[in-house]
Amino acid sequence: MVDNNKTKVLVGISGGVDSAVAAYLLLKQGYDVTGAFMRNWDSMANNDVLGNPTLNDDQCSQEVDYADAKAVASLLGIQLLRVDFIEEYWDHVFLHFLEEYQVGRTPNPDIFCNKYIKFDAFLTYAKKRGFDYIATGHYAKKVVKDGRADLLKAHDLNKDQTYFLSQLSQYQLAAALFPLGNLPKEEVRQIAHDLNLKSVMDKKDSTGICFIGERNFKQFLTNYLPAHQGDIVDINNNRVLGKHDGVLYYTIGQRRGLGIGGIAGEEAKGWFVVNKDVEKNILYVASGDEDAYLYSNKAIIKVANWINKRPRDGAHLSAKFRYRQADQRVTLTHIDETTFMLAYPQGVKAVTPGQAAVIYDGDICLGGGIIDEVYRDDKKMM
Repeated sequence: MVDNNKTKVLVGISGGVDSAVAAYLLLKQGYDVTGAFMRNWDSMANNDVLGNPTLNDDQCSQEVDYADAKAVASLLGIQLLRVDFIEEYWDHVFLHFLEEYQVGRTPNPDIFCNKYIKFDAFLTYAKKRGFDYIATGHYAKKVVKDGRADLLKAHDLNKDQTYFLSQLSQYQLAAALFPLGNLPKEEVRQIAHDLNLKSVMDKKDSTGICFIGERNFKQFLTNYLPAHQGDIVDINNNRVLGKHDGVLYYTIGQRRGLGIGGIAGEEAKGWFVVNKDVEKNILYVASGDEDAYLYSNKAIIKVANWINKRPRDGAHLSAKFRYRQADQRVTLTHIDETTFMLAYPQGVKAVTPGQAAVIYDGDICLGGGIIDEVYRDDKKMM
């Protein structure tokens, strides 16, 4: 058992089942546990700026989550703090998110939310108040050996969230606890039922943008990046097929929502997005063989971050280019301190600039970076 007079943990309690069970498990292990509910998105203030004060569904949802978190804390017998990181979230996560979309890239805000909010601003807050560790309901494992921490995949590979933790530093990882790392999701739900955590035990898992919540994504983006209609063009022959709502709102490989019907005299094979020209406001699409348009075999990765130690040049490792993707065989070559190249001769579909490339050595998450350029046979694709 842990000496709970010495080891104090501040647990981020979101109002969901995972963080609730994480707090319970830490209590069971003997830690001195306090909960904290993080508020990082001021819906009404942002809507007022936009002249749209009616979009407050997420504010209501946020208050529901806070009420659920309070119910959990009360049942567990722990204090619940409420902490605001609205300014930090806006400055370090959301502005970057908008800047990436403006240049036609597809960012993953959850990764930077973890890097700058949950494991930076929140960690700083905890340390200033005398806590030894922070803890979250992430599905991941931490193993410490010879004074250094490694980040490992969770027992439940279907829920593994190391992809979203790939930008953590050694300091951040060393100060973090992941109580759910060895548990399948089904057991987490069962623990919540056994404890009768009524407010969260059957609550569905949250999706959508980190801290902003679930919403119509295109409608949300139009509040910050106004729509400009443009041409949808067949990349093979420059034929205009229709109009798009705004080139920024589409992702590479997207098939649904393009608004392209069947064309008389042509076999219907389905259209999908292959490229975006932001300057000319053109959305390029193709039909038929995806291999010719969506499969790359090399990528340049920037914003390199290595959690424990930097892998050797030429190392044969594996990578995920999107969450829940199967591991892909890669060879890593360093270009400079913050940039590296990944080669994957087998070809990988829809490796997309702005997304994360996360590097693994077996079950160990080494770190990763942000996809900057994508190539097929040394020809730049996007």
